[in-house]
Amino acid sequence: MNKDQIKGRAEEATGKIKEITGKILDDDELEQKGNVQKNVGKVRAGMGDLKEDIKKNH
Repeated sequence: MNKDQIKGRAEEATGKIKEITGKILDDDELEQKGNVQKNVGKVRAGMGDLKEDIKKNH
């Protein structure tokens, strides 16, 4: 695993927690921020996955 995969998955998890907390507390702003953070984390983890695939195939 590379640092992008680790940081991306951690950010994704943090965003998911914020999103769920926002839903529970009926806080739309927190829910939206969590959703954005979750998606940014998914993208970063995906970039890390791509880097690993390139590294393995070369």
